[in-house]
Amino acid sequence: MSQRHLLRSRWLVFLHDLMWIPTAIFVAFSLRFNLSAIPEIYAASMHVLMVIAVPVQALVFWYFSLYRGVWRFASIPDLLRIVRAVLVGVLLTFVLMFIWQRLEGLPRSVLILYPLLLMLFLAGPRMLYRWFKDHHLQLERFERKRALVVGAGRAGELLVRELLKEGPYNPVAFLDDAARRQGQEIHGVRVVGRLDELADAVDRYDIEVVLLAIPSASNRLIRKVFEASRDAGVVCRTLPSVVDLADGRVEVSRLRDIRIDDLLGRDEIRHDLEEVRDFLQQKKVLITGAGGSIGSELCRQVLEYEPAQLVMVDHGEFNLYTIEQELRTHRLADRCRALLGDIRDEDRLRWIFEHFRPQVVLNAAAYKHVPLVEENPAEGVKTNIFGTCQLADMAVQYAVEKFIQVSTDKAVNPVNIMGASKRAAEIYCQNLDRRAPDTAFITTRFGNVLGSAGSVVPLFEQQIRQGGPVTVTHPDITRFFMTIPEAVSLILQAAAMGQGGEIFVLDMGEPIKIDELARQMIRLAGLEPGKDIEIRYTGLRPGEKLYEELFHEGEPCEKTRHPKVMLASSRKVDWDELQILLQRLKEDCRQRDVEHLKQGLKRFVPEFREAPPC
Repeated sequence: MSQRHLLRSRWLVFLHDLMWIPTAIFVAFSLRFNLSAIPEIYAASMHVLMVIAVPVQALVFWYFSLYRGVWRFASIPDLLRIVRAVLVGVLLTFVLMFIWQRLEGLPRSVLILYPLLLMLFLAGPRMLYRWFKDHHLQLERFERKRALVVGAGRAGELLVRELLKEGPYNPVAFLDDAARRQGQEIHGVRVVGRLDELADAVDRYDIEVVLLAIPSASNRLIRKVFEASRDAGVVCRTLPSVVDLADGRVEVSRLRDIRIDDLLGRDEIRHDLEEVRDFLQQKKVLITGAGGSIGSELCRQVLEYEPAQLVMVDHGEFNLYTIEQELRTHRLADRCRALLGDIRDEDRLRWIFEHFRPQVVLNAAAYKHVPLVEENPAEGVKTNIFGTCQLADMAVQYAVEKFIQVSTDKAVNPVNIMGASKRAAEIYCQNLDRRAPDTAFITTRFGNVLGSAGSVVPLFEQQIRQGGPVTVTHPDITRFFMTIPEAVSLILQAAAMGQGGEIFVLDMGEPIKIDELARQMIRLAGLEPGKDIEIRYTGLRPGEKLYEELFHEGEPCEKTRHPKVMLASSRKVDWDELQILLQRLKEDCRQRDVEHLKQGLKRFVPEFREAPPC
């Protein structure tokens, strides 16, 4: 709205309010005399009252800023301003009347009727205008999708309030499981039933979209609403989680489609945030593999705990650039340093430790893609084993307080080079811990993360966009899954808890069938598996097994004080023997002798058994 238009609108509203002052006085006198002719003596007092009241109220209205508010969004604060302005104006008016003629000829009932009528005449048009704009013309309503709002709590109320102002949806009804809310109306929208009645409500009220307005909804509830909406033939959208709505703002623009992590993730986990803060606050933290899926999320979460410095290292230029650009807008951006470097480069690592003297090292650098590492075994071993060993040795030399090795469930009874190399890194770090009293080595082990680079989720998304087929290696293959933020938050929790020598295993919940994952993602896209999108089984890839494990047979599982973090025992190995095995592996890598390399890995990791040929 232009400045000129705004000023014109304010003057029109001002004149509107001035008009109501004499009107309220006249109606007050008329009511006093039962709408009959006003006696002459009282008519004179009425005219005097009008002459005094109009300029007095006009000044008071401006003083109380009645014209800063916009009628379109008139609210309780606007009404309170009107009440205060009227009461102050009436008081001043009656004081002047008293000084002039001691209120002679002014009925006492008018002293009450006049301010009440003036409040009504000023507030009524404002609220009527807002009601009219919020509910729109019937013709306009047909252009908006009829929405069923699930959840009549605070978020649902705020969402409906926003939708009534603007947006593509017209809220028609609420669903809520709370018995006390049944039949209630919120902003004119009625609670018409419980969640189990969704299909009936969609049919009865001609619903076109379901809006889930419960930020604290569990994944089980999200699945229930999504599946019920799908079966009813309507789209389901949701508000973000409580964490994502940390600022408390519920806006139409924040509504989003249901994502796969909403359906497969787990319920929110409570952490000991103070313990993690004590672990990281004002510490110099080095994160390797900082541009990867896990590494970049580590950077985001670590920065929230206000480290003294965050050093981000990655050998991939674009990935490192991406996370650096993202964190540039953070309030602690001046504490971040992005460094190109490879953990296999001893000179670069030494320079980094010399210049930054990290107190905490989080090693997320690794080659993780199973088939690629299987095709390039020497490179996988050089990074996952020798790179990690070199980084760990450097941490001991420079008296790092804690070294956290990010591992994988594929290290358990490995059947591929990637898993065996990560298990070898676990063994080295845990045995180095016994020889390094000043540095605590802690390993965290978990499964797949939803949406990470190289995972099946982005692959399935791409295949669905292309119209299929969606390729699944085996109908019975299962994997553990968690979201990236959840995995990283548990890594930091375990790191804060660890004293040295532990292998912490993150609770991954129940394993998920990849076939079912593919089907859910197809349905999320509004399509039917087998009908709109073909699912094609391609056979297990090199080094792939049907299911993953979180513990070795000889690793007893112990509980910790955190319900989602378990403890596995580490295996003690003769240090001199370990060094001999490493030297042999190094020579095998140098000669690119794959068979000798695999034999060396089996000596290092006795539980390593190659997967049978596909």
